[in-house]
Amino acid sequence: MAYLLDANVLMEAKNRYYGFDFCPAFWDWLIQANAEEKVFSIEKVSDEIKAGDDRLTEWAVARGDQFFVKPTPPVAEKLGQVADWVKQQGYDTPAITTFMEKADCYLVAHALADKHDLVTLEVASSSRKRIKIPNVCIGLGIKCLTPFDMLGQEKVRFILKTTS
Repeated sequence: MAYLLDANVLMEAKNRYYGFDFCPAFWDWLIQANAEEKVFSIEKVSDEIKAGDDRLTEWAVARGDQFFVKPTPPVAEKLGQVADWVKQQGYDTPAITTFMEKADCYLVAHALADKHDLVTLEVASSSRKRIKIPNVCIGLGIKCLTPFDMLGQEKVRFILKTTS
């Protein structure tokens, strides 16, 4: 099983938990796990990141299509299933429109098509004004977890190098 990362996982890691300067091991692990076909994201997430024009943008550009995969025909098929499910849940029309236009819908479709676990910092919500990834994952039977859960499942350890 592979993990599919939401943009907020990478953005928050850069801004808060695993900054490039003080925790390069996180970024090294992502590259290694991607080479082992365990961790990916999608082209639409890359597009969101590239809008930031910062160090994360440089990192994303360097990863290219190997990390940020393009949609495949099965993903396109699953987009319809995701859209149908969302429309049947009683969300406000602007919430549906926003969800369908952003990377979130594509992330869910990729996870559904390729049977990936979806990794996000979003939390399920009962609001009808904004559609949260975990709600859609629950509804469509996709495993959704936090990046911390993913790192724990993979038994990742960032060890502080000691100096003598």
